[in-house]
Amino acid sequence: MVAYALFFASGFAALLYQVIWQRMLAIFSGIDVFAVTIIVAAFMAGLGCGNLVGGHLADALSARRRLLLFAASEVAIAVFAFSSKWLYYDVLYERFGALSGEPLVLAPVLFASLLWPTFFMGISLPLLSRSVAVDAESAPVRIGALYGLNTLGAAIGSFATAWVLMRTVGFETCIQLGVALNGCVALGALALVPALPAGESEATSATGPPPAIRDGEPAGLPFLAWIFLYGMSGFIALGLEILWFRLLGVLIKSTAFTFGTLLGVFLTCSALGTLVGLRWAPRVRRPATFFLAFQAGVTLYSGLALSALIRGLGVIPGLGDLWAYLGRYEPVNVGAAIAILGRAGVGAALGTDREGQVVANFLLLYFAVPFLLMGPATFLMGLSFPFLQRVVQTELAFVGRRVGWLQTANIVGSMLGAILVGFVLLDWLGSARSFEVLIALGALYLALWLSEVWRNEAWGPLAALGLAGVFAYSVVQAIPDPAWFWSKLHGVTPARILFAEDRSGLSVLKRQRRHGQPGLTVFVNGRGQSSVPFGGTHTLLGVTPLLLHPKPERLAVIGLGSGDTVFSIGGRSETSEIRCYEIIGAQLATLERANRELGYAGLRSLLEDPRVRFEFSDGRKAIVSGDEKYDLIEADALRPNSAYSGTLYSYEYFSSMRSHLEPGGFLVSWAPTSRVERTFRKALPYVLKVGPILIGSNEAIPIDPSAVRARARDPHTVAYYRSAGIDVTAIAEKILAQVESREDELVSQNAGDVNLDLFPKDEYLVPQ
Repeated sequence: MVAYALFFASGFAALLYQVIWQRMLAIFSGIDVFAVTIIVAAFMAGLGCGNLVGGHLADALSARRRLLLFAASEVAIAVFAFSSKWLYYDVLYERFGALSGEPLVLAPVLFASLLWPTFFMGISLPLLSRSVAVDAESAPVRIGALYGLNTLGAAIGSFATAWVLMRTVGFETCIQLGVALNGCVALGALALVPALPAGESEATSATGPPPAIRDGEPAGLPFLAWIFLYGMSGFIALGLEILWFRLLGVLIKSTAFTFGTLLGVFLTCSALGTLVGLRWAPRVRRPATFFLAFQAGVTLYSGLALSALIRGLGVIPGLGDLWAYLGRYEPVNVGAAIAILGRAGVGAALGTDREGQVVANFLLLYFAVPFLLMGPATFLMGLSFPFLQRVVQTELAFVGRRVGWLQTANIVGSMLGAILVGFVLLDWLGSARSFEVLIALGALYLALWLSEVWRNEAWGPLAALGLAGVFAYSVVQAIPDPAWFWSKLHGVTPARILFAEDRSGLSVLKRQRRHGQPGLTVFVNGRGQSSVPFGGTHTLLGVTPLLLHPKPERLAVIGLGSGDTVFSIGGRSETSEIRCYEIIGAQLATLERANRELGYAGLRSLLEDPRVRFEFSDGRKAIVSGDEKYDLIEADALRPNSAYSGTLYSYEYFSSMRSHLEPGGFLVSWAPTSRVERTFRKALPYVLKVGPILIGSNEAIPIDPSAVRARARDPHTVAYYRSAGIDVTAIAEKILAQVESREDELVSQNAGDVNLDLFPKDEYLVPQ
């Protein structure tokens, strides 16, 4: 029992590290799809190598040496983790940030930086599997228990890191907690060593490859066939995970808590499936048949559940509240839900008042819908694990190698699934069609299962293949086409949207009337961002610094949205270059379609402006890793609790942008919270506040009302904004009425309560 508890704690620490390290590396590499996919692939590659090596060592070492090596691996992980902040942030980001601008350099750097800890994480399961297996008959149950408890620990680690640790202690302290856990696991393993025999393992003489499976499972499939089948299972599982996370991110209107929650749901159901299978697998006569049935059920359930959800929205009365939510601009108020739950408990969700509705919506979106959509499928993934072990574990001497090879195959399949779905299928086919591809692949398991059921019938293989094809075709046909798919998830019909999707994300423009004329509301990955025609806060973000700066020539804007801010920052004749950095490339495609449909002069002017250069990459990374300097650097308005928003509201971000300003240049930010304002004022020596807009500089910012009014009356400027229906002279008067000088008291009060790269408090809704 002690070994199982140790592996549970090890799983908790591993997921804690994965979440924190992925975030730290994203500061260095950027959060565009290339960097994120490479980080995931690098993590898996290390795990695969560790499993492969660990499997061979497990069968060759004595019981004591296996446990000593497991303890040493936990120490190796802890030592690396202890120095990981220094490596990932102090060295890679702060000293060698320029490397992130070269993709051919970035990929090997990320792989190398993750290989050490992930290798030792991967080595653990084969070592402990061989240690707890006392005979071939009990091995599947004991291995399954290890795997299930480790996965459950990882699930709890994912929930705890997202909802508790990252909100209370910051990234560095999270890592220190993981180091302490690894240290305790190592000490616990060492405490078990004296109770084990000191002699050599009975398997040391078994140096050749494991023999083929000898129990006729099914039709005499060799071990290599099971390696392939489990590898493809990993491919399908990771492909589904990517697609589920995109779909649910849009449905939830993703926040900083979405990824950790969805990963926790995925892992929890998988772990529960494995633990349930432990009691079932030993009692069945033909475990291979069950394994194939469960794997077939993964894709069949995924397709049917997806179809039922999409087609039921707006039709099934019970989904009425969800349908209404999908049509809204704003996400659910997570901060309010947390506060209510902290005060009144889960019972608040049963209330009928406004607070009860907030909590009910929160629990529905973050937990109920993800569990219904993903839960049964991931449960079946986990359930199949002990049945597979029951098939392949026929000789004690080869327990470690079979665990290692199977896990390596599954991890390699997962890595290929992440790369192919993330890089290729989403670009070529989009989410709806990519789901169909994975369901079609899953039909292989259905065909094999039916072949096994009819193994004694001459017509069995042909009938199995035909019936599997019919089932797969029926499920694929049940999935709505992309237009229906994404319109339903935005609470409207296909006639109301323009959409584009690629590997970087989803952009949807929802048709609506604004101020009595045709208009569009922009949704990016499900969240409302801005609108067309232009006006409001986004216009102020662009016009305000432009009128205050004496000669804005080279400008940089992070974020595209509707194009309002990028357009509004371009109204001066002195401006020669505007760079717009955007991660979601699909936004430009939808804006180009909107331009053809609406004929709105402001949008047309933006898209045809030769000064504007669109770059689809992480804006912070691009500016920091480059040598260019700008007269204006501005981040478009971003909700402070959006995922990764902390990278654009941190003290380090504001400080690093200072070095890329020309003399007298402006750094501009929206100020959605007082903590953002306090962070901004701490980072820059000279600050002006104009309504919700912060303008900072390395030099004093002169305010000359007559000069501002003259710039607003310039014929070029007036004509530029008039074409978009914007009265720039009225905005100039509003600016002059709202200008505030720097308030030093704001910096001195609660000076430590600022957003940091490694503790983005506003992103995680830390109370001020």
